[in-house]
Amino acid sequence: MLVDTLIEDPRWEAAGLEPLAEAAARATLAHLCLDPDGFEIALLACDDTRIAALNADFRGKPSATNVLSWPSAERGAAQPGAMPQLPQPDGPDAELGDIAIAFDTCQAEAQAADKPFHHHVTHLVVHGVLHLLGFDHIRDPDATLMETTETVILGKLGIPNPYMGA
Repeated sequence: MLVDTLIEDPRWEAAGLEPLAEAAARATLAHLCLDPDGFEIALLACDDTRIAALNADFRGKPSATNVLSWPSAERGAAQPGAMPQLPQPDGPDAELGDIAIAFDTCQAEAQAADKPFHHHVTHLVVHGVLHLLGFDHIRDPDATLMETTETVILGKLGIPNPYMGA
């Protein structure tokens, strides 16, 4: 199993997060020609209160957010818009890092965008996994690469482009 999920908020169980996250993470790694069986990701499925505390502790932003990620290593590209340094399986990079996802914010965002909840959550898991792999969206060329990669992966999963109309 690629994703080790800790469910703190039982609403995530009802939403079927574990198989959804596993499929999203596997699709992300496979798209980048990485063997999903050679890596590990930890996923915390929580509520807004918990993610707000994590956001305050780690980013100095005491508010809820949809997803947070903590890569196990710095993998970002030096040049804007370039591919990050992808990890090697079964080596010291096998543990990609941790992701936290908040039910309340995800649900509110999906409703506000009139998107199926499972589509939005899948997008956020793909987004979090890409962050673990060194993708980012701070610089415009990096954001373009990340969003394009997300869109292709989501398309392979049958999910429409989440940035259309955004």
